Amino acid sequence: MLAFIDQIVIPFLESLYGAVGYLGVLLAMAIESAMIPLPSELILPFAGFLVSDPGQLEPLTRQPWGFWIVVVVGTIGNTTGSLIAYAIGAYGGRPFLERYGKYLLIRRHEIEIADHFFARWGSQTAFFSRLLPIVRTFISFPAGVARMDLRKFVLYSTAGAFLWSTALVWAGVQLGTNWVQIREMLQPFDLAIAVAVVVLAAALLWIRLGRPVPGRRRAPDAGAE
Repeated sequence: MLAFIDQIVIPFLESLYGAVGYLGVLLAMAIESAMIPLPSELILPFAGFLVSDPGQLEPLTRQPWGFWIVVVVGTIGNTTGSLIAYAIGAYGGRPFLERYGKYLLIRRHEIEIADHFFARWGSQTAFFSRLLPIVRTFISFPAGVARMDLRKFVLYSTAGAFLWSTALVWAGVQLGTNWVQIREMLQPFDLAIAVAVVVLAAALLWIRLGRPVPGRRRAPDAGAE
């Protein structure tokens, strides 16, 4: 993983920012939010490092990098990528799941449950998911499948992304040349979230395949006396 970051991700960001500056931040964040795991924990702190060094000039404006400009373009990129993932869920994922979901152990009524969940809790989910590694990359797809109200999705997703972008750019400014350490500090959270997702998926699969749930009695047969 470290080799992938050092040999591919960081050189990619260096080339991108060196060529198109702020537009590179926007593009990288759009990629990250469109379900392609390019870590925002590297995208934004690296831009923060560039902000911290007055000698680093944004290539298009030939001016020093601006903190709030980076935050805004990062947020716009996040929202753009999120809308792409939302559209994939709404116009591709939902019809697919409605037709073939049973082969993936996803029933139609469970899609309806997701609809009700996002109708009631979608605003909070869209906001807080933007503050969680891994989850933030993929949450837009199920929101699209559930066809959450698009205006609320954009509003709350953008608000969460703004806070996340501000925090990571600020951290990059504070750490300067040590900006890569932010990714290392957040890795335990990545692992914890990944483990939680795997455990939840395994539990749902166990229940779906008809395994008895501990503490729950089987219903008696209709013909039993």
